[in-house]
Amino acid sequence: MKLNYRRTFFIGLAFMSISAFWQMYDNIIPLILQNSFHLGETLTGAIMASDNVLAVVLLPALGALSDRADTRWGKRTPFIVVGTALAVLFMMLLPEADNSRDLPLFMISLGAVLLSMGLYRSPAVALMPDLTPKPLRSQANAVINLMGAIGGVYSLILISLLVGDGATPDYTWLFVGVAALMVGAVIVLLFTVREKKLALQIRQEYGEAAMEPDEPGEPEFGEPEPGEPEPGEAERSARTEEPENRHPGAAQEKMPAAVRRSLIFILLSIFFWFTAYNAVTTAFSRYARTVWGIEGGGFANCLMVATVAAIASYIPIGHISGKIGRKKSILIGLGLMLGCYLAAAFFSSYHPVINIGFALIGIGWAAISVNSLPMVVEMCSLGDVGKYTGLYYTFSMAAQIFTPVFSGFLLQHVSYRTLFPYACVFSVLAILTMSQVRHGDSRPVPAKKI
Repeated sequence: MKLNYRRTFFIGLAFMSISAFWQMYDNIIPLILQNSFHLGETLTGAIMASDNVLAVVLLPALGALSDRADTRWGKRTPFIVVGTALAVLFMMLLPEADNSRDLPLFMISLGAVLLSMGLYRSPAVALMPDLTPKPLRSQANAVINLMGAIGGVYSLILISLLVGDGATPDYTWLFVGVAALMVGAVIVLLFTVREKKLALQIRQEYGEAAMEPDEPGEPEFGEPEPGEPEPGEAERSARTEEPENRHPGAAQEKMPAAVRRSLIFILLSIFFWFTAYNAVTTAFSRYARTVWGIEGGGFANCLMVATVAAIASYIPIGHISGKIGRKKSILIGLGLMLGCYLAAAFFSSYHPVINIGFALIGIGWAAISVNSLPMVVEMCSLGDVGKYTGLYYTFSMAAQIFTPVFSGFLLQHVSYRTLFPYACVFSVLAILTMSQVRHGDSRPVPAKKI
């Protein structure tokens, strides 16, 4: 069983367009809010968290809605096309509002953009598990994240080239460049990924067993929880007693308690590591200027080092994770990031060695992002992939609601130098909760099942 890299590359185009937008959003919108509209750190953080408030509501609901959708273009594709079109339309109003210093227009346009992006994030991410056999999902997720990183690098290059010095440069051509990538990526996706046809083809080629979890109640590592029935016993019994009620893609009725415990701990871990990471990415453009004295779009170079390192490591990490396991890979990634956050806290000005730390942060984040979503969807049935993708994003977005506001408060009222210690604290919490996860890891598929 081998991954179809070409097909996975095209599936990843939607995520590439999403990542290009969010890279620009995280770095440029705070600068506009502060420099053009003169908002404080705490209020800026609250506005930056507003997209995540919408996401907590929208992503699970739209993921579940796309699970039930059935159109001639498939389940996910209509959401991707409509969401992208609306997002591009409204985002082009943002630089106009910035240049005219029209705060009401800016806030209305920003809200419309965030709603539009929320329409298709869960369906776009769920497209990969839909069209990838279960044993290959870590490798496929490596490709998807690679595509996302390419989108992020694209935006960082544009920021570096097109954002001039001074407090209020004109961002129009930056927004045009990102919008062009978003439109082009989705057009190529439409012509290369015929979702409904591909889903049928993959089921015929690999069979239903390769798409569904083997035994939802069976731990992939560690021992069963005390007092729990034998792993997988309830699920095997249910399949034996009520075969007529089970059909391809049906949602799992009840998750075993041991699996639910692992799911809770990994969702908590997702919250903690996003709290740490998003605090750094959201505040870095301001931190680099205030603490390290980097002017204009120069801050993008550090972020570009991290993203390029992630790009170089996604595919190798996908293969390594298949050998050492997803949990170990995530813990190694968290350890790398924790060490780099700690080291960064001691720099009072920019030094080239900082780029080494950012490269390691990129590798650590790649190890986490390649493996976390596959661990979550491994615990659900195929019919619930969109729902659980939305649940994954609920916790990641909840972190990104909390962290811009809380870290922004600390930056404004304590010191900018609280940023990296803050990230250290939540990285430690992520390591502690991740160590308690016992399900969702990758396992070799026996030859007879293949």
